[in-house]
Amino acid sequence: MKPIYIFYLLVIYILMQFSWWSYLLLEQNNEVYNHKIENVRLRELPPIQKLQEETILKNKMHERWWMVIGEGFVFLILLMLGSIQTLRSFWKEMILARQQKNFLLSVTHEFKSPLASIKLYLQTLLKHDLDKSKTESFINNAISDTDRLNNLVENALLANVIDHKGYSFHREVINLSALIRLTVQRLQSVPGLNRIESNLQEGIIFEADKVAFSLMLNNLLENAAKYSPPDSRIKIKLQKTDGRINLSVADEGSGIPDHEKRKVFQKFYRIGKEETRNTKGTGLGLFIVKYIVEHHRGKISIRDNSPHGSVFEIAFPEE
Repeated sequence: MKPIYIFYLLVIYILMQFSWWSYLLLEQNNEVYNHKIENVRLRELPPIQKLQEETILKNKMHERWWMVIGEGFVFLILLMLGSIQTLRSFWKEMILARQQKNFLLSVTHEFKSPLASIKLYLQTLLKHDLDKSKTESFINNAISDTDRLNNLVENALLANVIDHKGYSFHREVINLSALIRLTVQRLQSVPGLNRIESNLQEGIIFEADKVAFSLMLNNLLENAAKYSPPDSRIKIKLQKTDGRINLSVADEGSGIPDHEKRKVFQKFYRIGKEETRNTKGTGLGLFIVKYIVEHHRGKISIRDNSPHGSVFEIAFPEE
């Protein structure tokens, strides 16, 4: 039997026992009251004194009633609050366990695919005497898959460090325009990322962790490519307006439903089920992006692209 069913049965049992005990306490209170009233009436006392004693006994009986009701009300509130908190913790753990399962399924595939590809390239180079252009192509593809593996490892390690609050940012003054341009140029050699269009305002200077910022850009652009059709465009834009540095990455994919826009930044969270999902990923990329953005005093949001797709918008305060 599932633990949640045992919990439900336990709560029901406690409520039934509590109701029964309350009933018995009230019945016992009534019996004691009736017994004492009978004793008072059998005693030879003046009518006024009898009335006074009966009134006192009646008041005491009512006090016991209110005591039982009050204590019962407090008990029910505590039981309800404890049950709600327990259920929330249970469902939170269930969701986390499901997300971790999805993560293990996805990360296994994410690692096996480039490793198999690299092995195939190396075996081909070893067994066949290829011309220079094909050899360079195979080597570049192997390097691209190696970069992909490196990015996966960095994401996993950084996510673990974030969980333990152990990551420290090493900020330096960088040319943000140049950093983004170099990142885009490097990624354009990767299959699926050669359709990036950049619109960068020149000479934007920002104090940032260069390694973390590059990882953030990689995750944003790879996420855009992952959920976009092969022939669509990915647009990255950087500009400085009204004392803020604005960075946006727009894709022409299927978009993100409104109720999912906040959830996609949660650790391990991915839209859909891992068993039926066609896109690759581990559910760590956007979680890391949000962490890096917020630790550079920025804010990230998602809006719908026109006519379709999503736009990730980031705003940093100008130093």
